[in-house]
Amino acid sequence: MSATLSEFAKNLNVETAFTVLAVAKQLKAQGKDVVELEIGDSPFESTAAAKAAGEQAIRENQSHYCPSPGLPVFREAAAKFVKDEFNIPAKAENVVVGPGAKIFEQFFCEAFLNPGDGVLVFSPHFPTFLPNIERRQARAVLAPLAQENEFRPDVAAIERFLKTDRAPKAIFLNSPQNPTGGVATEQDLRDIADLVRGKNVAVFSDEPYCHMVWKGRHRSLLEQPGMMEQCVAAYTFSKSYSMSGWRLGFAVSAAPIAEAIGKMINTCLSCVPPIVQLAGAAALQRDQAERDRVMQLFREKVVLLTTGLNKIDGFKTLDPTATFYVFPNVAPICNKLKITSHGLALYLLEGADDKFGVACLGGECFGDAGAGFLRFSCAEPNERLQQALDFLPKAIARTDRVETYLEKHPKFRLAQPYPTGK
Repeated sequence: MSATLSEFAKNLNVETAFTVLAVAKQLKAQGKDVVELEIGDSPFESTAAAKAAGEQAIRENQSHYCPSPGLPVFREAAAKFVKDEFNIPAKAENVVVGPGAKIFEQFFCEAFLNPGDGVLVFSPHFPTFLPNIERRQARAVLAPLAQENEFRPDVAAIERFLKTDRAPKAIFLNSPQNPTGGVATEQDLRDIADLVRGKNVAVFSDEPYCHMVWKGRHRSLLEQPGMMEQCVAAYTFSKSYSMSGWRLGFAVSAAPIAEAIGKMINTCLSCVPPIVQLAGAAALQRDQAERDRVMQLFREKVVLLTTGLNKIDGFKTLDPTATFYVFPNVAPICNKLKITSHGLALYLLEGADDKFGVACLGGECFGDAGAGFLRFSCAEPNERLQQALDFLPKAIARTDRVETYLEKHPKFRLAQPYPTGK
């Protein structure tokens, strides 16, 4: 008899973007032309100072263990960065390094959650939030985001959660938000801080898209008085500096919390490679101009895709606010074709044409609240985005091919119409 997997392992949900990515890569290997708008990666090169510092670190043999919370030079650079750009009163002791931002979801849960604790999660949500809550046997309490409210977090939902949940302990806040592009306003964050301040409630503030705010500037909950003691904010180099493959991020919180997370780094990762940290420190110190130029290129992509999608009958997309995702409501199309939104996404990739496809994600990849939506990433050259826009109405009009696809994949047949006007 072999050892059996735990219930957690057997039921673990993953980030669907990587699953669709694998399908897209397989189809491309077979000769199909695929415009890949499924994965949230940058099409640009890592910034110049980061690459140069990484190469120098290799030459200087910076390839040994280092302190688990991070190199002092990295922690100091990260603290200065969030203080200068986001008005967060951080010092080096408030910073802890990690391999990207995602890992801090797990560390936050380990730091604050006990079995049975309630965690408020706004949905549609980033797919890995729930598995990390489940790791601690805590409970995710979902609160819907609405397109008519620009996908902003509903402060009233937080108030209800704190008053009615049997053990309210944490809130997951993601602004700018993946997948919707929604942004919490400064007033939203002030109201949230006023609600949780002084309570035994911790907030995970996921902020990977801090430089992809197209109206105003990024705001963090850590700007609000007293929030350092109740909040862990996570940042990554994947988006702003096109360093996704370097696997580098950091979290900011009160020194005792950062110290506790540093112990978690110690016990499972030992440390983040010094080579990577030195590249990141250089990016923070010297790549601001290049970063900001690339962010404007991303904005152009978002505007191009948003404008094009809104010209297609059945698509309803908000004006660009943040991130490099576009999240249109396609419920009328799904209802007409009797196909789920993720079924529609995979049809566009696999079934609409033998030689050409568009890879995107159905909104239900981000929870039930995303049903009736699609998520498009803008991580392709502009001419490829235009090719996708030109293809979409043709693909949707091929109703015979939709029916053929549904016959082969009946699980994507829509059982009940989606509500319209979300």
